[in-house]
Amino acid sequence: MQTPKMVSTVRQVAPGRIDAVFGLGVALVVLMSAGARLRWIDEPRPLNAVAVGLVTVVACAVALRRRYPRSVPTVLNLAALAWAVGHYPSPLVPLTPLIGCYTLAALRGWRWGLAGMAMTAFTALLAIHVAFDGAAPAGISGNAVWMTFTAGAAGTAVGYNRALLVATRARLAREAQAREEQSRRRVVEERLRIARELHDVIGHTMAGISVQAGVGIHLMSTRPAQAVAALSTIKQISDQGLTDVKTILGILRADGDDPDQPRAPRGGLDQLDALLDPVRAAGVRTTLNVPHSARPLPAAVDLAAYRIIQEALTNVVRHARARTVQLDLCYGPAQLVIEIRDDGKGAGPGHQDDRGDGHGMTGMRERAVALSGQFTAGPHPDGGFQVRCVIPTLERP
Repeated sequence: MQTPKMVSTVRQVAPGRIDAVFGLGVALVVLMSAGARLRWIDEPRPLNAVAVGLVTVVACAVALRRRYPRSVPTVLNLAALAWAVGHYPSPLVPLTPLIGCYTLAALRGWRWGLAGMAMTAFTALLAIHVAFDGAAPAGISGNAVWMTFTAGAAGTAVGYNRALLVATRARLAREAQAREEQSRRRVVEERLRIARELHDVIGHTMAGISVQAGVGIHLMSTRPAQAVAALSTIKQISDQGLTDVKTILGILRADGDDPDQPRAPRGGLDQLDALLDPVRAAGVRTTLNVPHSARPLPAAVDLAAYRIIQEALTNVVRHARARTVQLDLCYGPAQLVIEIRDDGKGAGPGHQDDRGDGHGMTGMRERAVALSGQFTAGPHPDGGFQVRCVIPTLERP
């Protein structure tokens, strides 16, 4: 089996071998045509050592035409001129400069090709004049110039086509790479989005269950009726959490071709009461302020605001040990402002809140930034902890 390195070496050597075989073939054809007394001038001289040397030079030049495309036309033109001066048989040697002219135009472009055509045409006219002693047959000079132009034009066309193919392949490769990178980026973004949804749903559910379980344990012996209510709340929270998790798992299993498939568990600001109930049940007094009339929001903004509030309230229940929490929603003409402030253990000088900047804070910030919004979270100057988020509400084109 050939390794990639061996295959690459074969591809690099192959053109040189082909040119060597081509040069040898040209030499054999020239010698055979000369031996067959194929005439192009009257009374040609028989082949001698000089003629064989010229044929060898032509063969070597043809074999090296790809490696030295600018030098080979000069060598071939000089060999053709010397062949005409020597009045040797076979008209094939005077035609070999066309090979150099074609190669120069194909490998170096039309400017070099034009220079090669001019040199080859001039040399051809000079060789014809020398070979026929100034009495060339009618039309032979015009044919020589026409063949030179044809060879140069063909080389230019082939070179342009090769360059176009290289550019097209490079562009297609870049586009394929860009599509692959975009696909990978979308996969990563989708994974992060699903991870945020799972974090928010499970975190909020488990926090509610933990609080209600603690209440049930505390009231089991003293007030069993309220303990039963706590267990009922646990069941309600668990059922909702399981429904949301099943929705997320359904998204992961779906092929993504169904436009009706939800991309996240249903949630919106119309369900704020359901978010506040576990907080109230945990013994935290909640206040909801909506200075302006609520209005419908774009689906992405509505869900992001719901999740940010959900995560912030979950942190209040799990970490803050707060007595009160205040939620302010301000519906502006072009933005939604969310503020959640508690009086938890971060209150007072010298106290440190332990909520830090974990996955929950990162997820809230990413949701806001994804919608060109702003997010801040930290201890409030008057005590407690505050989360503030500003999200544009205008539909983006």
